[in-house]
Amino acid sequence: MPTPPAPPRLTLEVFSDLRCPFCYLELPELEALEDRFGHDIRVVWRPFELRPEPEPALDPHCDYLNELWRDAVLPMAQERGLSMRQPNIQPRSRLALETLAWAERRYRDTPSASQVAALRKALFSGFFEDSLDLSDPRALAEIANQLGLDGAALEASLAAGEDREAVQASREEGQALGVHGVPALRFLVDGEHAGILSGAQPRRQLFLAVERLQDALRQHEGKRTS
Repeated sequence: MPTPPAPPRLTLEVFSDLRCPFCYLELPELEALEDRFGHDIRVVWRPFELRPEPEPALDPHCDYLNELWRDAVLPMAQERGLSMRQPNIQPRSRLALETLAWAERRYRDTPSASQVAALRKALFSGFFEDSLDLSDPRALAEIANQLGLDGAALEASLAAGEDREAVQASREEGQALGVHGVPALRFLVDGEHAGILSGAQPRRQLFLAVERLQDALRQHEGKRTS
């Protein structure tokens, strides 16, 4: 029986919110990172809800968002090959983040594990292309069903709040690390904190960060064996 590969020594935790356009803009860069480094790094998405209750939600067409989309989001979307439209709504994202937590918990070690990434992409694209209501359990369950996941079980889980504490705890952990905005990209080496990059990073910056960590690991191993 073949020996299973050793777990990667490098981990990248991505603190993100499905309402954040820059988190969606980072998705193709992170996919390129996984393609480039394969099993040398594990990417873990961590929920970090922006503007949780009771913070007031933004007007979807306020001056701040209009200028942000015009000056930053849309130019970067064109550069990174993503189709994006400024959403007509600004829903709370907690239930959508709980949806991803549910999927990761339920399907992590099953043949449907790959569908978790598909679900994340579908929720991102649904919001940033079609103004999907991320706070509507039925809309979330319909997306899950379309991907072959159990939408009825998801609705029941959301109603019971099964993953609410985990989503809240992830945000609190991020805040304790100094995370105040997303995306925040936290690197770990053998489970130990190795730094955070804030904001949507170009893939060359991500590649450079990983290569530097790999070089540091090789140098450390070389000293141990010399």
